[in-house]
Amino acid sequence: MGVDLLFQKQIMMRRVLYTLIPIYLFAFYMYGFRLLFHSVFVFGFAILTEYLMEKPKKKKVSEAVLVTAALFVLSLPPLPYKYWWVSSIGIIFGVLFGKEVFGGFGRNIFNPAIAGRLFIYIAFANIMTQNWMTPGKFGMNADILTTATPLDVLRSGGSNGLLNLFMGNRAGSMGEASIALIIIAAIYLIFSKTASWRIIISTFLSAFLFSAVLNITGIPQAMPFLESIMSGSIIFVTVFMATDPVSAPKNGKSQWIYGIIIGLTTVLVRTFSLFSEGTSFGILIANTFASLLDEITASKKVKS
Repeated sequence: MGVDLLFQKQIMMRRVLYTLIPIYLFAFYMYGFRLLFHSVFVFGFAILTEYLMEKPKKKKVSEAVLVTAALFVLSLPPLPYKYWWVSSIGIIFGVLFGKEVFGGFGRNIFNPAIAGRLFIYIAFANIMTQNWMTPGKFGMNADILTTATPLDVLRSGGSNGLLNLFMGNRAGSMGEASIALIIIAAIYLIFSKTASWRIIISTFLSAFLFSAVLNITGIPQAMPFLESIMSGSIIFVTVFMATDPVSAPKNGKSQWIYGIIIGLTTVLVRTFSLFSEGTSFGILIANTFASLLDEITASKKVKS
């Protein structure tokens, strides 16, 4: 009851939060108090930013901002405590420029969590790409730092092991690790009609097939397609961010095209650019075309 007094009640957003709880707990096991430390700043600044923007309009803070904060912090690498300001800048940018400048919830073009994440990924590239650690046992391995994420290993010609990738026993962003938990979340979100199965399938299959084509045709930069599709944040982003009901298209045909744009862009960036990860670029580019896709695929009304 107290939560409803502070936030706009949004059932769909609560369902997403429920599915993120097991992933959050797993991330805590893998990275310990680094996750909780950055969560304090991320949730605090996310709520404060939206509150300051919505107060003049006499509106409550949306529960969607809690989803944004949770997804944003789970998309971060396990940054050391001294970089609290990086995670803070990222979430402020995401909520303010990815959402509030468009008019708030329901009007934003871009996914706020992705907008904030990509901003600090580019603005603070050294910090965001060099602060990886060996995961496990509540972050007790915090002193064992490594820059060898699964995608970095694949790019250098190595292998990670499919079982390790599936179970989450590898370095990376804090919430992307356990594919098993993400798949369970996807099943719940689809059957509760919270997430679009068309977007999930089209994003995943297009990325998988394009990776396979590049790998089979012998493109030098191409990574082993089965490992590459299980590495990085492609599965996490596909389930939780590509399916954002506000920034994604609404009709069925456009959702198929939308997912394909994300999948192809992700693989292109991963394969041919300096960035190891391309999912954030894929989401933002697809967000840009979401409304247009709905318009050009809408069924034309026949005049009587």
